Amino acid sequence: MEASVLLLLALLVGFLLLMIRGHPKPRGHLPPGPRPLPLLGNLLQMDRKGPLNSFIQLQKKYGDVFTVHLGPRPVVMLYGTEAIREALVDQAEAFSGRGTVAVLDPIVQGYGVIFASGERWKTLRRFSLATMKDFGMGKRSVEERIQEEARYLVEELRKSQGAPLDPAYLFQCITANIICSIVFGERFDYKDRQFLHLLDVIYQTFSLISSLSSQVFELYSGFLKYFPGTHRQIYKNLQEILDYIGHSVEKHQETLDPNNPRDFIDTYLIRMEKEKSNQHTEFHHQNLMISVLSLFLAGTETTSTTLRFGFLLLLKYPHVAEKVQKEIDQVIGSHRPPTLDDRTKMPYTEAVIREIQRFADIVPTGVPHKVTKDTLFRGYLLPKNTEVYPILSAALHDPRYFEQADAFNPDRFLDTSGALKKIEAFMPFSTGKRICLGEGIARNELFLFFITILQNFSVSSPLAPKDIDLRPKESGLTNVAPTYKICFLVR
Repeated sequence: MEASVLLLLALLVGFLLLMIRGHPKPRGHLPPGPRPLPLLGNLLQMDRKGPLNSFIQLQKKYGDVFTVHLGPRPVVMLYGTEAIREALVDQAEAFSGRGTVAVLDPIVQGYGVIFASGERWKTLRRFSLATMKDFGMGKRSVEERIQEEARYLVEELRKSQGAPLDPAYLFQCITANIICSIVFGERFDYKDRQFLHLLDVIYQTFSLISSLSSQVFELYSGFLKYFPGTHRQIYKNLQEILDYIGHSVEKHQETLDPNNPRDFIDTYLIRMEKEKSNQHTEFHHQNLMISVLSLFLAGTETTSTTLRFGFLLLLKYPHVAEKVQKEIDQVIGSHRPPTLDDRTKMPYTEAVIREIQRFADIVPTGVPHKVTKDTLFRGYLLPKNTEVYPILSAALHDPRYFEQADAFNPDRFLDTSGALKKIEAFMPFSTGKRICLGEGIARNELFLFFITILQNFSVSSPLAPKDIDLRPKESGLTNVAPTYKICFLVR
């Protein structure tokens, strides 16, 4: 009995020391927020349904800019369109640092294009944008890749002969193949076992990251990292994906032709060789591995999740699918594949896609930012390295821009003449200097995959529309689409 009491006391003392040592009291003058308890922070004010519900309630009391203590560390919340734009656009450089996602940090450790900050991030982002443009982004070649993948998808869907199926793995396959063709220089067959296993690992990882246990870990990672939990499975999953990437990099090194780069990895290896004498270069193996991991994860799951939400919404609101198909028939017909040039002639379809993105709200709390210097913002002084959460959900549901924001209504993106209109609050890819690196590719994929499927198939559900549940399966860092069955009926 005495031994167990001593062990408990030792754990509590260790917990206190870790928290005190790891999170010194911030200087500066932070925005208002609920009074935190020592070590626990604002845990007792957090809603059991998830952090987003908590932030909604706190905004009503403290306004659009407020401070929440996630465990012992203060985080500034930007709630609403104006607050997010003032920070990420008007003071873009100051808010361009990357905050920490605790469950990912043991793997990424501040490396790679998505998770780096400062000069490392600037260098890697410039390189990544230029390289991805060379291998498809902004050129017709990415359009051709998506069109080719869409043809494979149509062939696969025809095989189902209208039987109900779960579209999740097929939507993962098509989006993964686009990013794989740019990063790895190849696409994979939908029956490739290793490919399907990797996609399953990615899906499970995103579900785990958005689980309640990961949200708790985010609060007390300094202590909980020493114990079993979801974070260990996430680490194991990401390490498995890194092992695959490592083998791919080795194969690229063995077959590299410096005069004929095939993809992102080749181009990076060539740059590594050029800068091998530079001791301070950012073009080293660690940044390559984490950059490829980041692009592979982000390029696969977010777009496929949007497609899953999108077709679920069409099952819930079949009249929307009918109007899209009417526009497809008028503009494209049935005898040629859709092209990106069709987008400007199809305002209703584009409005539907935007409303799907807004409604699905894939990354509700945004990816964490960090201020790169002591920053004055709306009369408050945010000390250097203060973490900042741009609550994208608050913009996508901003009542000042979206009337009845909880309803699905594509017409909100059309003006009285039926033309598309720009809405400042529409920022599904975030905004500012750290806007999603793959925004262009994702928008092209959503349009061409969405149109190609509806050009060739009508969709129906085994459930009545009123019985279809739109609630996410998990809601944390990301909203994970619910599992459902859908029938693709040849038109």
